[in-house]
Amino acid sequence: MRGIAEETQANDEAVLDLLRAPLPGARPGSRWAEDELAGGPLPAGEWWVVDPAEGNINHVHGMEDWAVTATLVRDNRPVLTVVHLPLTGDTYTAVAGGGAHLNDRPLKVSAKTDLGAALIGTGQAKPGEDERTFRRIGDSATAMLIHGLVARVSVPATTQLIHVAAGRTDAFWQFSDVRSGLLAGALLVSEAGGTVTDLAGAPGPRAAPTSWPPPPASTPPPSRSCHRSPDRPCPPRNRLGTWAWPPGASGCGR
Repeated sequence: MRGIAEETQANDEAVLDLLRAPLPGARPGSRWAEDELAGGPLPAGEWWVVDPAEGNINHVHGMEDWAVTATLVRDNRPVLTVVHLPLTGDTYTAVAGGGAHLNDRPLKVSAKTDLGAALIGTGQAKPGEDERTFRRIGDSATAMLIHGLVARVSVPATTQLIHVAAGRTDAFWQFSDVRSGLLAGALLVSEAGGTVTDLAGAPGPRAAPTSWPPPPASTPPPSRSCHRSPDRPCPPRNRLGTWAWPPGASGCGR
């Protein structure tokens, strides 16, 4: 474990050395959010939320699913994001009101409306989360395996959300609030025509900044289930992504 921690720290520091001066310099008066794994609202004003190697654990294990992300947040609303995948050379960008793009190609979320045909994703937000959160992830993944077509459990969140924004997958949910893992993807999904909600199903950070971040995990979620049979609850049968499923999750999708 010590060797892995040292490698991930070295990766982070190498990227931060390149970004820490230019980004605030591009927006005079903007500030830097120091803790990449923090959640909750930021003070008023402009902040750079950066993850120098999101999915760092994948990187040090020789896998491709990691990215460098930088998101400009204004009064708790993401207004610009860049997600760069170094191993593929792909760059995903979004500007509030300006759409989402992969390199120069516009992105559009999936048009599916049937959960039974949906490819859905989730995962843990960071190492060392509590047992209750892990059990919620397991229970919710089981529910999606039953009601969806395929459920994927992987990290990091941003690489799953870029697939939602590109229409490759149909929805994503996550229980924990980690700004650097959700804000970039939330802006990409919303600018690609998708819907973002918080834990209670209210509009997420793109549509209503006052409702973000999601309520604490201890907040009892509202009942939002319909029924296919008396003992099998399922998500409301409307557009994918207009619900927060399972109840209490952050959801992004079409």
